[in-house]
Amino acid sequence: MTNPNIKPTSANDIAGLKAVLDGTELFPSEMLPDMLAPSLAGETEALWLTCHINGEAVGFCYTVPEDFADGTWNMLALGVRPDLQGKRIGTALVAAAERHLKDKGQRILIVDTSGTDDFALTRKFYAQNGYEEEARIRDFWADGDDKVTFRKAL
Repeated sequence: MTNPNIKPTSANDIAGLKAVLDGTELFPSEMLPDMLAPSLAGETEALWLTCHINGEAVGFCYTVPEDFADGTWNMLALGVRPDLQGKRIGTALVAAAERHLKDKGQRILIVDTSGTDDFALTRKFYAQNGYEEEARIRDFWADGDDKVTFRKAL
């Protein structure tokens, strides 16, 4: 595997990112073009980054500014093709997003995830990447499924 190449997402990345979404089931891949459209048109501050390996889109990170907050951003989605998970691609994507936001003078990046056992590795990933658990809202997603918010100062 060559080094990951991370750059802003382009329309050419959609097919590869749909495959990432189909493999991870993060959200339905048919939603992606409409979600990306404002960013591709330059109509939003939202940040979409895509990781390419050997020219192929294999992962992405999506962050947005928090309304009514000064310099606080929310990482809404992070996905890596399942066969490449555990190879530090997610870490590279998060680091690239953090650098971009820090260079723009932003202060905080947060991310929400689930408190269920199915998301234990996700929570471990964020902790290993310097995020601290900041809040937990019991039964947020469903009964027995807490919302866990992680925070990192940039």
